[in-house]
Amino acid sequence: MGAAGLSRLWIMVAGPYSSGAADAAARAANLRVLNAAALAVFRRGHLPVIGVNLALPIIEAAGPGSFDEIMMPISLAAAERCDAVLRIGGPSGGADEEVARFRERGLPVFHAPGEIPAAG
Repeated sequence: MGAAGLSRLWIMVAGPYSSGAADAAARAANLRVLNAAALAVFRRGHLPVIGVNLALPIIEAAGPGSFDEIMMPISLAAAERCDAVLRIGGPSGGADEEVARFRERGLPVFHAPGEIPAAG
């Protein structure tokens, strides 16, 4: 992908949210890292998508016992709609599953915001 004339991509940001997060404060810290990476994607001219941000409001409406029912199905459905993925952070089975969807379709997997060509 060259930067010249690259149109805006929908780029999923995949990384740990609940993996290794023993409590709500640790999950919130992980979400801040995901959102900071999303901002970097946005500043490269693309539309960032975080599955956690799509799923959490629905989980809140359904109740805390619905996390497993809702989180990954929504995140994986979002992955199917995106053009590329930015994989950040440490170990995460869910993020690895999202990345696998992109690899299966031959779509770009980035590991740092600077790898993403600027849109435009």
